[in-house]
Amino acid sequence: MLKDKVTALLEEALKENQSLFLLDFSISADNKIKITLDGDQGVTLQDCMNVSRAIEHNLDREEEDFSLEVASAGAASPIKLPRQYTKNIGRKLEVRTQDREFEGKLTEASGDSITLEWKDREPKPIGKGKITVQKKQQIAISDIKEAKVVLKF
Repeated sequence: MLKDKVTALLEEALKENQSLFLLDFSISADNKIKITLDGDQGVTLQDCMNVSRAIEHNLDREEEDFSLEVASAGAASPIKLPRQYTKNIGRKLEVRTQDREFEGKLTEASGDSITLEWKDREPKPIGKGKITVQKKQQIAISDIKEAKVVLKF
């Protein structure tokens, strides 16, 4: 029953801010509610507070004892939804498929595939030495096992 109430309140809160979307939602056996959000323009502390208040203020603690945690996806969190690729266009990604790993700049993202570009050193076709070549790879989102943004420090 608590899950149904929280789900309805969460859907209503996300309708208020269409740029936010749900990444993860769980309720443990001891009524610990954990919500992870992401957004097309990122997630602010105020966004988390607004969603938290929309849920907490509409639940009765006399009826159900619960704890509530609303957080944004961490910078090192894996990309889970196609919508997240769009917001990361222009950033460097590390992508693992069943048989290969790629690291490159995300240049395109559609609902079913992404395109990565990177520079690589290859042997010259004639003679000794290496040349730098531009590589481009389109990857189906369904083939991706894990994708993460590469952070620069």
